[in-house]
Formats: sequence, C-alpha cells, structure tokens
Amino acid sequence: MINRLLVANRGEIARRIFRTCRELGVSTVALFSDPDADAPHVAEADLAVRLPGAHPADTYLDAAAILAACAATGADAVHPGYGFLSENADFARAVIGAGLVWIGPPPEAIAAMGVKIGAKRLMAAAGVPVLPSYDLSDPAAVTVSDAVSDAVSDAVSDPASVPVAFPLLVKASAGGGGRGMRVVRAAGELAREVESARREAAAAFGDGTVFAEPLLERARHVEVQVLADQHGTVWALGERECSVQRRHQKVIEECPAPGISPSTRELLHDAAVRAAREIGYVGAGTVEFLIDGERVAFLEMNTRLQVEHPVTELVHGVDLVRLQLEVAEGAALPAGPPEPSGWAVEARLYAEDAAYVPQSGVLRRFEIAGDVRVDSGVESGSVVSPYYDAMLAKVIAHGATREQAVRKLVTALREARLHGLTTNRDLLVNILTNREFLAGDTHTGFLAPGGPLHPGPTPGDPISDNPAAADGGIGPDGGAASPGVAGELAVLAAALAVAAGNRRRARVLGGLPGGWRNVRSQPRRTRFAEVEEDVVYDPLPAGVTVVRAEPEKVVLERDRVRHAFDVARYPDGKVCVDHAGGHAELTPLPRLPEPADQVAPGSLLAPMPGSVLRVEVEPGDRVTKGQEVLVLEAMKMEHRIAAPADGVVAAVHVEKGRQVDAGAVLAVIEEGDS
Repeated sequence: MINRLLVANRGEIARRIFRTCRELGVSTVALFSDPDADAPHVAEADLAVRLPGAHPADTYLDAAAILAACAATGADAVHPGYGFLSENADFARAVIGAGLVWIGPPPEAIAAMGVKIGAKRLMAAAGVPVLPSYDLSDPAAVTVSDAVSDAVSDAVSDPASVPVAFPLLVKASAGGGGRGMRVVRAAGELAREVESARREAAAAFGDGTVFAEPLLERARHVEVQVLADQHGTVWALGERECSVQRRHQKVIEECPAPGISPSTRELLHDAAVRAAREIGYVGAGTVEFLIDGERVAFLEMNTRLQVEHPVTELVHGVDLVRLQLEVAEGAALPAGPPEPSGWAVEARLYAEDAAYVPQSGVLRRFEIAGDVRVDSGVESGSVVSPYYDAMLAKVIAHGATREQAVRKLVTALREARLHGLTTNRDLLVNILTNREFLAGDTHTGFLAPGGPLHPGPTPGDPISDNPAAADGGIGPDGGAASPGVAGELAVLAAALAVAAGNRRRARVLGGLPGGWRNVRSQPRRTRFAEVEEDVVYDPLPAGVTVVRAEPEKVVLERDRVRHAFDVARYPDGKVCVDHAGGHAELTPLPRLPEPADQVAPGSLLAPMPGSVLRVEVEPGDRVTKGQEVLVLEAMKMEHRIAAPADGVVAAVHVEKGRQVDAGAVLAVIEEGDS
C-alpha cells in the first residue's frame, strides 16, 4: 500500500495528483526549483523539497536529487506526472531499483515506445497500421522527390528504397509536444530544418535523433486512452479528438471525437489495445493516430498520463490518477471500462501572445468561474517564469451534448478574469465559436496557414505560424482591439474609472467634481500607451451617456443599449477592463512624460527572454521581408526572428550564446535600398 507519494513534476499536474491523494489519504511530497519556491503546488503538498541546480530548466531532471528527496521524506512511491521524466526508462528503473513504487508502466514498455522509429517498426509487426518513415541520419544522402506523398501506408517503408516525398514532417524520435518538429515542403529546406529539429530535440529531450514521415495536412489527430492492470486486463477508454494544434501542440481536445464512424472507432480501439498488449503495458497510457478519411495510421504511444486526460475522466466517470495508484498497488480492473456519458471539451489556456510567443511575469488576477473544471498550476499573484511551459490552466466543460459542453466552456472563458499577462483566451473563444469547429470539421491544419482561423501565410512574421485575424479578430488579451461597440467603449470606461479613482484619492477639496474649472477651456482627456489618440471623456462622445462611473465599475449607454465594465487598477498603473464583449489591458501615460530613451526605427526586439542560438546577418547585409535574421532559444524551443521589411542591416547588437531579456534590441533594419 502506498503511504507517501512524491510527484516528480510541478505545476498543474502536481496539483492534480495531490488532489486525488488527499481523497485517498495518501501523504504527498512536492519538488521545487528556486523559481517555483512560492508556487501553489509547493504549498499544497504535505512536504516539499528544494532541488539543487544551476539552471532552473534542468532542475526537475536530476534523478539522483529526486531519489534523495524520496529518502529524506520517507516517500515510498513516485508519480512522474507528464513531461520531464515520465517517459524516461532509466529513471523508472532507478525508482524501482531504490525499492520504491513506480506509478507508470514497466521500464521495458517505456523503452519500447520511447524511440519512435523503433516503436513504429514494432507496431507494424504487430499489425497496427503506420505511416512510412524516412531515415534522416544523413540528410544529404536522402533520395528526395517533390511529388506529393501518398496518404497512408500500412507498413514501415524501407528508407533505402523509398524516396522522400514532400511535404513531410521531421520529428524528434525521443520526444513530443511539438518540440523538434519541422514542416519541410521542398528538398532545399531539408538539411536546414533537420539540423534545427536536432538542436531543439537535443535541448528538450537529451537526444537529437530525428526522422521524417509524410505530412498529411488535413488529417485528424485522434488518440485512445488505454488503462491496463498487472493481471492482463486492458481497457480502451474511448477516443479523444486532438486535431486543433498550433506549432504541433494541442490547444483544444474533446471526448468523444466527433464524426467518427463505428467501424473506425472499433479499429482505433482494437489497435490501441493491441499496441498495449504487444509491449506488456501496465497503467495509464495513450495511443495516438492520424485519420485520413476512414484510414488510420499509428503515430506514437505516450507511456504516461496525458495533459488532456480530464475529458476522458468526465465522460467515463473515472479518476485516472486513482486508477493509476490502484493498479500500481496490484489491484485488478473490472473486465470492461465504464460506459461513456455525454461530451467533454478542454481548452488549454496559455500565457502567450497572438504569435504564440510565451509570456512571463506576474499573473495579477486569475479567476475562472462557471460550470467547468479548472486544472491549473497558478493562482492570482503567481509568477509565471520563462523557464517552463507557458500553460496556465486547462478549462474543461462536460455536457449531455457537444453543444452544451462547448457553450459552457465559451461562457467560462469569456467571463474569466485574467489580468497581468497576455493569454490565448481570445484565440480559444474564436476556435470554439468557429462554424467549422462547431460542425466537427477539424484537422491538424486548422490553425496553420490556409486553415479556417489562418486565411493565408504571413511572410515576414517575427515568429513563424503567426495567426491571422479571423471572424471578430484574433488578438491577445489587452490593448483596445476588442471587437464591437463594447470594445470601443472599453477605453472610455477605463478613462472614466481612472478619473473616478483619482478623485476618490483626493486629499484637497474632495467634494468638488474631478477636473472642475471656473471657466473650462479644454476637454478632459487621458492617454493610454495602447491607444494612438487621446481619450476624451468630458464631454462624452456623441450618443454616449454615463449611467455609473466608479473606480471599479462603469456602466455606459449608447443607442439605448447599456454596457457594463468591471475595472481593476494595479500598483504599476495598469488598468484591466472586463466586459461582455471581451477584455482590455491599458497603460495610462503621464500628462508630462519624463524624457526616455527612444528605440530606433526598424529595431528587432526580443519577444521573450532567451539565448541567442544563431545570427544569420552582419551589418551592411541586404535582407528581404521574412528573411531569417537570428534565432532565439527559449523554453527549449527555437524562435526565428525575421526581417519585417526589405532593407539593410544597420546594426547587430547580439552574438551567439548571449542571454537577452524581453524587449532587448537584437538588430536594426533600415528599410529601403540605403
């Protein structure tokens, strides 16, 4: 029996596991790096151990330190969560070798699925349909063809006899989560993208091995949850739709997958159970597939709990973490899984801007209400560091029908109070209200150029795959870009709230109205950094009347329609406005600003803290719009910085290996032919 469980992970998944442990009466141990010292998962555990480490990004990978923490706290079991060490067979062996209970599959099963090239060969031999694979150990020696690849093959191809057909997808053999993945559309791109994928894979997984397979651009990504005990029982707990992705990372997941025929569903479940049995699997895992029409191809098996496991829990009425612990203790599963009921949809809420650039800083307010489940790694006041994944929370809704679940989820996201950091909330709402999504017509290119929410490529984006505006506009939380009348009035509401707050704090003549003059010569106005023009709030714009104007609440009426705005102001001056049409974050500017350093026109700024991985230009070089200028590495992913326009490189302020802060000037491009 497990008495004290150490979770070798952090954030949201650690809190999720602790929740089940509290219900079972199992004592818990948290691990933390220096940046995570005040994180919620640390406070919620019975005991917590600080991990040593010079670099926070590597702290949670120190297997020896984790085993030492088990010994110091008396933990008798280890749950790896997902990511970090969850699919590391050597770590699983070390845990078992130390006499501890490992909450996961046997190390041999992890090893069998841990190298994707070998896993695909193993699955093909077991009769599971797979895509062709191409050996990229020597990109220069690869036989290439610019012909479009065939859709799905049910055998692993011999890379020596089959030419690579484009487009194709380069993938890390030892990892997932979008890291080490590159789309290659022509032979001339292959060597560069393979090298880039290798670097990113090595940084993220400690193994730079990559391979390639055909890119099916309108295929669906569907996975099956499996659960197996030590007595030979294997469950297929339904399937999950995971096709809506950005940068090959899932954004929206749901259970069951819409529009799957009974025959395809049976094929998926049978293939997943066959895969689990083939490797002697025990515990919770996920078998992932691509679906092209009615054809199915194995992608990989994740030998761990998935981020999106809550949708399966809500539909099947189970606690997968509890079942993991019970299986690890030797319990036998019933002969068959519980029947599904209803529909569940999950949205991953990230601290990132519209170009998918991760954000870091203080999350001033984090409140999500409604009939939803919220699995989060943060709370109001949490500091989001640049060292780890930028996911703030998973918001999950369950309903009797897909429509009910989606409606609940949209309502919760729209009404959430998320202040201090730019998030992808608007993108999530746009996805969930998109006609094609509501019709169940999703695929892995949904957010890619040419997809429903990205009408076309945008050459010259500082970061690749920058989403274009869709219906209503996709944009980050913040600024004055909220669509519709309410969005226009949000800035006026902010100005009125700021004026009311200033008046409330007045110590002299507090009974006079704000801005009072014997003879008025000028309108009352304020300035926000995010708005080009001054905001005049007295006199009011034509057709607008004030129903209520207080520091925390403003109600305006226009064309007989009332609009209510909740306003929050923070010590650094930021003003956050929430309303039925969206949200805005504004920065009031002083009337008489202090002199400040100016950024030269054409400056390329670092979108996040990171390390300069490569510089591709020198002063004096001519560049074209969209040309790669340099590459940053942050959160173990590469971020390409491109020229915003044709011009000449006037200056380069960084060199390879240099650490830079967000906003640092990296280079300056002078537009034109000079």
